[in-house]
Amino acid sequence: MTQYEQLADEIHALIHSGSLRVGDRLPSVRQSSERRQLSQSTVFQAYYLLESRGLIEARPRSGYYVRPRVPAPLQRPKTSRPSPRPHGVAINDLVVALLNQPHGSQVVPLGSAFLDPTLFPVDRLARSLGTAMRRLAPEKLIEELATGQLRLRQQISQRYAADGIHAGVDEIIITNGAMDALNLSLQALTQPGDLVLLEAPTFYAPLQAIERLKLRALQLPTSPSDGVSLESVEAALAAGEVKVCWFMPSFQNPLGALMPDEKKKSLADLLARYQVPLIEDDVYRDLYFGPRKPRPVKAFDRDGWVIHCASFSKTLAPGYRVGWACAGRWTRDIERLKVMSSLSASIPSQAAISDYLAQGGYDLHLRRLRQTLLHHRALMVDAIAESFPADTKVTQPEGGYFLWVELSRRIDALELMRSAMAAGVSLTPGPLFSADRRFAHCIRLNYCSTSADKVVRGTHTLGKLVHRMLDKT
Repeated sequence: MTQYEQLADEIHALIHSGSLRVGDRLPSVRQSSERRQLSQSTVFQAYYLLESRGLIEARPRSGYYVRPRVPAPLQRPKTSRPSPRPHGVAINDLVVALLNQPHGSQVVPLGSAFLDPTLFPVDRLARSLGTAMRRLAPEKLIEELATGQLRLRQQISQRYAADGIHAGVDEIIITNGAMDALNLSLQALTQPGDLVLLEAPTFYAPLQAIERLKLRALQLPTSPSDGVSLESVEAALAAGEVKVCWFMPSFQNPLGALMPDEKKKSLADLLARYQVPLIEDDVYRDLYFGPRKPRPVKAFDRDGWVIHCASFSKTLAPGYRVGWACAGRWTRDIERLKVMSSLSASIPSQAAISDYLAQGGYDLHLRRLRQTLLHHRALMVDAIAESFPADTKVTQPEGGYFLWVELSRRIDALELMRSAMAAGVSLTPGPLFSADRRFAHCIRLNYCSTSADKVVRGTHTLGKLVHRMLDKT
């Protein structure tokens, strides 16, 4: 970093902290030069840089002043325009390399896929684990390994019923988190070379699964507001080559898109008409901000073409790794694959979750969690409006905990990620969410992976880094 950039960043920080307020006069170029033992040219360059960021203004014969900053309303990203051709996928090496970066306690984890662990009822879960294991009969440690603990499946079935969905316990398979359920479902439905429909951008896990199973991906235009384009879905299904769809209709990762109920019903009708199954990734639906919980596509599935996959990992206990698939006609196929791969999800974890649900309080925990998420979303959106360039586009989802940020095309998200890590902030770069490395100028940010003050501080740091990259181009 040059001396003038360092000086500009120091003044930038003083303005954002409130130490320098709107209307305050900055020291003259000569005064700053003498106080900081810098050349007047260096100080002038720093002031010019701050002017270009909209932070200060020069007044004739008066000097430089902190200017009023009313953040402009943030623009929203438009519907994506992915490649219209299917792709093989080779993304796993990039994902592993990025996920293996050092993430010490000093790093602000805006690139994390998980919530701040202090938001989970850790003590209550620990008590439930102890209680469940004391009560667990020895034979229960080896029974129901393939399908999962009956009591937990009954509780999940009851939660389906509350959503207006009939899901018998025999249709529910407990898995090692949702990813296990999703991967087993994809494996049960495909053969190498088959074509899978995905959203664009999409979470990198389905891309990894497609690569592992030697499948092909076709990513479809997706709106940050209401999800994947049904016109594109129908066109792809009508071509007759699609084997399965893998969508996240409720608070999609990374866009946060929520497909309206009427659109979900239309999607279910399309699947039935073309007899193509949907793997519904539904791990964020409980994290809604609106007045009522959204319904899944599964609620509109009259003919059994939807495999519904979810978990407690995003809302309650990430490390317990308890998920499930409500698989309908494919239950036995998925169960057979599960026996051949992992055999069973952790019995102690299942017993602990079951005891916790039986004690009550899960829905109260979810209400409190949603309030925290909504507050953190507002903090990060405001921080982006304050510190990022004016042409930045940002989603403002009605649930989940991610923002999708679209930057100037002059920004390389991978380069920004490296600079951010050096500055103690992580992010997830856009190319991870594409089969063909698109979205190179986009990033995903987690607005509730750490404390509120760290979220704001980390976001401001990223904003300064983006400005600095643009200043150099």
